[in-house]
Amino acid sequence: MEKKGFKEEFKEFILRGNVMDMAVGVIIGGAFKAIVDSLVADIITPIIGMVTGGVDFTSLSVKVGEAELTYGNFIQSIISFLLIALVIFWMVKGVNKARAKKEEPAPEPEPAAEPEPDPNIVLLTEIRDLLKK
Repeated sequence: MEKKGFKEEFKEFILRGNVMDMAVGVIIGGAFKAIVDSLVADIITPIIGMVTGGVDFTSLSVKVGEAELTYGNFIQSIISFLLIALVIFWMVKGVNKARAKKEEPAPEPEPAAEPEPDPNIVLLTEIRDLLKK
């Protein structure tokens, strides 16, 4: 078995399809994050601010000795997380609904009623049944 050098192993690793797919996913994910962050910060949060009377949790803090605990930032981060998760949920739900609609199979046609058998065949069938008895 031939031992590969570091350079060859790294080249083989980096050119795998999974690594390239992951890199594309990370880049697209970063761009998507910017869109979702803007939606939350520029549209949803101001609407919530209007509804709640402009409550801003970031100014909440408590002084403990020399340290200042800004627990309001933590609360604001939780709210932002929940809003971002909600927006992503709506987007994924919409995409899944569109995908399901696209993949929905066409309704199967109803089976056609069997045509009436020829009267001669009916008569022959009855004669056969009588002869069996």
